[in-house]
Amino acid sequence: MPLTGHCLCKAVTYKVDVDAPLVTGYDHCDDCQRQTGSTYSLVAVVPKDKLTINGPVKTWTGTAASGNKVDRLFCSECGSPIAHDPSAAPEIIALKAGTLDTEIKKNLKPDTEIWTAGKLPFCQEHLAKPFKFMPE
Repeated sequence: MPLTGHCLCKAVTYKVDVDAPLVTGYDHCDDCQRQTGSTYSLVAVVPKDKLTINGPVKTWTGTAASGNKVDRLFCSECGSPIAHDPSAAPEIIALKAGTLDTEIKKNLKPDTEIWTAGKLPFCQEHLAKPFKFMPE
C-alpha cells in the first residue's frame, strides 16, 4: 500500500510508491524547529524517485547548519510544510510526517533522531539511534 498524504487545505497531495518509510525520526535542527513552529519535525524519509506530488508547491532553498543546501517544499495556498529535500542526500526526501494520511501516521514508529545537537533541553525522547548531526 503506498504512502499518501496532503497539506492542510488539500490543494497539495502526494503519493509514495513504498509500503513504509526508510526511516522515521525526529529532526531537531533549528531550521526544522522554525519551519514547523515546534520543538522538532517528525519526518518520514522516503526514496525521492518514488514520490509524486500534485498541486501548488513552492520551494524555498536555504543553507543548513551543515553548509549544504536544503530545499523546503510547502503548499503555496495554506503554507503547510510538505517535505525537505537535502542536497547532501539526493536519493531521499524527508516528508513532514504530520501530512501523511491519518491512518498511515497513526502507525508510524519513530526509530531515530537527527541533529540532536539542536535538541531542546526539555525534549525527553530517547531513541536507540540518535545522531548528533546527520547520520554518521
